[in-house]
Amino acid sequence: MAVVKTPLIKSREATRDVPAHKRAPRAAILMVNLGTPEAPTAAALRHYLRQFLSDRRVIEVPKPIWWLILNGIILPFRAPKSAKAYASIWTEHGSPLLIQNRALAQRLEKHLQQTLPRVDVMLAMSYGQPSIDQAIDRLRAENIQRLLVLPMYPQYSATTTGSVFDAVTKSISRLRWVPEVRFINDYCNEPGWMDAIANSIKSYQAEHGQPDQLMFSFHGIPKRNLLAGDPYYCQCQASARQIVERLDLPEGRWVTTFQSRLGKAEWLKPYTDKTLQTMAKNGVKHVQVICPGFSIDCLETLEEIKEENREEFLAAGGERLDYIPCLNDSEAHVKLLSDLSQKHGQGWPEFAGQKAAGDAALEARVKRADQAAERLNLKQ
Repeated sequence: MAVVKTPLIKSREATRDVPAHKRAPRAAILMVNLGTPEAPTAAALRHYLRQFLSDRRVIEVPKPIWWLILNGIILPFRAPKSAKAYASIWTEHGSPLLIQNRALAQRLEKHLQQTLPRVDVMLAMSYGQPSIDQAIDRLRAENIQRLLVLPMYPQYSATTTGSVFDAVTKSISRLRWVPEVRFINDYCNEPGWMDAIANSIKSYQAEHGQPDQLMFSFHGIPKRNLLAGDPYYCQCQASARQIVERLDLPEGRWVTTFQSRLGKAEWLKPYTDKTLQTMAKNGVKHVQVICPGFSIDCLETLEEIKEENREEFLAAGGERLDYIPCLNDSEAHVKLLSDLSQKHGQGWPEFAGQKAAGDAALEARVKRADQAAERLNLKQ
């Protein structure tokens, strides 16, 4: 199984050595997803899980107690198990999450630059590579003066979107010249997103038929997070309901559940695995599952739903479980994120399609900067 070191979306090597003041200002969209280990091995999973599960937004247990649990129980036992799960979905090019997210970012940038040539797209992961720090280091090097942060989570949770905010602002705090920053909190109420999910379901069912039940499975969070004010649960319920309205599904033909529990605390219910087992025992034969909280297919969709939960459903008496893929790098996803980015980039010159300063104006600006540098005895 190949271990792939993945670079950022583009290196722009041709401009790396050109001083920032000699180039027109740019804007960038920073797409941030959860992350992935570098390889499906126990060693790589220990490193990845340590970083992931040490995030105070993800785990809100007192730090000394959690340190003992993490290092004494979770890492020694969960890392080998997770490595086997990753191995079952790993490709010759690496992690599906990283491959699909990189393809999406490249397609989005190509789409945007047809009309917005000074808007770049960068990809980063909260945990693992490419890192948020790597993306932020590009800002001054490439004269990126405006940054639109796009967490790849349709619904907001402190454990995901909130964590991205923390990491990006912490990284930016290293800079002397801070860029203008805008942050997209969520996009589950965007009609374009709901249409894209509904259309993906319709397209899948047109090819594979109608199920007895359609399941919307969202990633779970501890119930205490909801009680503390996290809006995630309510947004998930609203998302499923509004997508169902577009499908014109009757009551009793669909259900919303939550997957991927960790530990013994109560998480958001109903649980996906338990619900599937109950369905099978009650005579439901055919279920289709879609995971609208995930923008890109990953371990939780490809292994947990498509493999593990499917086996459990069949073992309990079900006959068929189909998984409907995420939007991934589809044309619909590119259009959705393009529209979303342009909506949130309004007012910035790069998003208005304004051209960079002409050659004469840029030359005059460079000359003034060089003269100022000479007066200060600075080397440009």
